[in-house]
Amino acid sequence: MTSALHIRIDRSAPTTLTEQIRAGVLAAIDSGALAPGARLPSWLALAAQLGVARGTVKAAYERLADEQVIVSSRPGGTRVADHPASRAGVAPQSEAETPPALYQHLFGGAAMFQMGVPGSDGFPASLLARLRAHAARAETVAPALYPDPRGEIELRREIAAHLALARGIECRPSQVFITAGFAGALGMTLRVLGVEGREAWMENPGFFQSRKALELARLVPVPVPVDGEGIDVFQGIERAPAAALALVTPGQQAPLGATLSLARRVALLAWAARTGAWVLEDDYLGELQLERRAAPALASLDREGRVIHMGSFSKTISPALRLGFIVAPAGLVGSFTEAALCFGSAPGPAVQHAIADFMREGHYMRHLRRMKRIYSAKSHALQAALEANGYRAHIGGLGAVMYLPDDVPDIDVAREARVHGLAPVPLSPWFSPGTTHRPGLLLGVATVDEARLPTACRQLHRLIDNAALKARPRSSR
Repeated sequence: MTSALHIRIDRSAPTTLTEQIRAGVLAAIDSGALAPGARLPSWLALAAQLGVARGTVKAAYERLADEQVIVSSRPGGTRVADHPASRAGVAPQSEAETPPALYQHLFGGAAMFQMGVPGSDGFPASLLARLRAHAARAETVAPALYPDPRGEIELRREIAAHLALARGIECRPSQVFITAGFAGALGMTLRVLGVEGREAWMENPGFFQSRKALELARLVPVPVPVDGEGIDVFQGIERAPAAALALVTPGQQAPLGATLSLARRVALLAWAARTGAWVLEDDYLGELQLERRAAPALASLDREGRVIHMGSFSKTISPALRLGFIVAPAGLVGSFTEAALCFGSAPGPAVQHAIADFMREGHYMRHLRRMKRIYSAKSHALQAALEANGYRAHIGGLGAVMYLPDDVPDIDVAREARVHGLAPVPLSPWFSPGTTHRPGLLLGVATVDEARLPTACRQLHRLIDNAALKARPRSSR
């Protein structure tokens, strides 16, 4: 349906009707069809023309007025502002909503080999729905008070108890702070530490999003090599002995999967105690170790209060919960409390109470045991399917690392794979810029569909062969 403003309404589009009307008015102004001072139809008139509710048009006009694009007055009606707010340099909506290439694996639906999300099979959807509905009802009848910015005490107690049993960490609920996922935990921690301008050890390869977070916090990431024993602590001391912190994944190194050896754990903690540095432990998988019992958390060995432990429920339950947590050393509890009061962004109480009930009733441990069995079977099936196509992969954590020939661009292979419904992640962006790296693909174990696995691996094999053929010099073809 089209109006005199040439606004097209599409009721099947994911964009709201209000946003479609707003965009249509902006397009008319940008094209010159509506000049400064031009009068717009009334809410009632435009609603009748478009076949929408008057309130929908009113909401669109109010947003445009807030943006200083239009002005409203009773005698003069609604008009385009004489000097509408400049839109120069504003990206088109479709471009603005497109995430950077490195982060596109975090968006959209789950696909084969997608990293960073748990599998849907075995997920206790009905149970969690019931617990969340109960918590939501309780929240609506509770007094309208500000929630505790540190997080709901019930959830903090359950996390403290769980960490004592599963990760060997002895802490009080007062040391636990609830955050919006791991990203919220890392952001709050960097604010509290106040180490801008100083160096920070960063695993190489390591999670590129964490590396970028350090840069945004105005730290200088120093790449420290990783091998079969985890981060090379002695290389870190040689390259940046006075670094303010080390950001590490000691449980299962991301992305290669190695567990930090005991010797290196001791050396890392000794360096931190000697220099006054902080160790940020990203325990992204917790105890979700597929082949054996998970090693205790690094924080369980800390006797000097230098380790800040961070975890989340994103990989074990769902990233949609946006539930993360920090275990602060006793000496930093006051600073973290103040930061939570001023900057805290813990999710709403309802989801916290639901997960607290999920843990308290024993469902969380049962869920972890079930998912370990499912993921272990998937990892073995993936290994066999890759070997059937002539590839070997190292399974580390919930990802398989498959190295490619040096002349095969892993970013191109991953991009082409998405066209075919596969979502491997290229390995090269996990390495710090300017450092030596080997191309490879990271294949998520949790999202493997065993029925489709042979076909998916054959498709991946063809894509790699095609990329290798394109990469060869024409003279050698």
